[in-house]
Amino acid sequence: KNKTAINEFILLGFSYGLQVQTLLYLVFLVTYMVTVTENAIIIFVVKRNHHLQKPMYYFLGNLSFLEIWYVSVTLPRLLFGFWSQSMTISFSSCMIQLYFFISLMCTECVLLAVMAYDRYLAVCHPLRYPAIMTHKLCFQLSILSWVGGFSISLVKVSFISHLTFCGPQVINHFFCDISPVLNLSCTDMSLAETVDFVLALVILLIPLLIIVFSYCCILSTILCMPSAQGRKKAFSTCTSHFTVVIIFFSATLFMYARPRRIHPFNLNKIVSVFYAVFTPALNPLIYCLRNKEVKEILRKII
Repeated sequence: KNKTAINEFILLGFSYGLQVQTLLYLVFLVTYMVTVTENAIIIFVVKRNHHLQKPMYYFLGNLSFLEIWYVSVTLPRLLFGFWSQSMTISFSSCMIQLYFFISLMCTECVLLAVMAYDRYLAVCHPLRYPAIMTHKLCFQLSILSWVGGFSISLVKVSFISHLTFCGPQVINHFFCDISPVLNLSCTDMSLAETVDFVLALVILLIPLLIIVFSYCCILSTILCMPSAQGRKKAFSTCTSHFTVVIIFFSATLFMYARPRRIHPFNLNKIVSVFYAVFTPALNPLIYCLRNKEVKEILRKII
């Protein structure tokens, strides 16, 4: 009770020698520029080409738009910290960063489930697909993804923001993430931790169950196809999305669907770099390299 509440944190980031920090700065800068450029190109191509006016590409455009903001929540501040050697962040800025980062992550979980449902309809019910997956339904599903993700994050962050933080004020991370912020609280955080853990399971496991169910149905339908050409074509429409799902959910389940004090923060930092920095840069490459339509259109544009 005698402790004074702190109103700013120090992000430890990557505290290495000058040469290593310079190298990391260049790597993160290039990654950020590549990520924004790749995803902007995908949005531009999807919007401008009438051949891509399909539900699958509509959701891909949503995902690309999300990825641009996803990396923009963390990387610009990290890059500024490398340049200025000042990694302090106010309490309110920390909560805002935490809110938007978790919101975008939750939105991506739901959006990937929506994309799996779209592939399920396309492969398992191809004749009914145009009648079911209308423009109106696509818009409603995308709104559901964004509203659901931002609403769940609002509940999580509101519980965390009402905690009292008395020090130490050092966050052993390169951005305000749930686990390192929670562990700086000097009041009872059991309720906030429980709410965060339960909502993390809900937002991760429900979309994951939808994805697993969709791909079980897809696999069953593909295996029953008499034509080898038909099976190959059906597989090719799903492999990109399935690859992105494996990469995203393996990292997020490791980070957020477990008790908070199992792994050291240095390991958390490494995993966070993978899913918060490099995954958004990989996703457009995965979709473009595995998708003949997108590759063909990009070739024509170039």
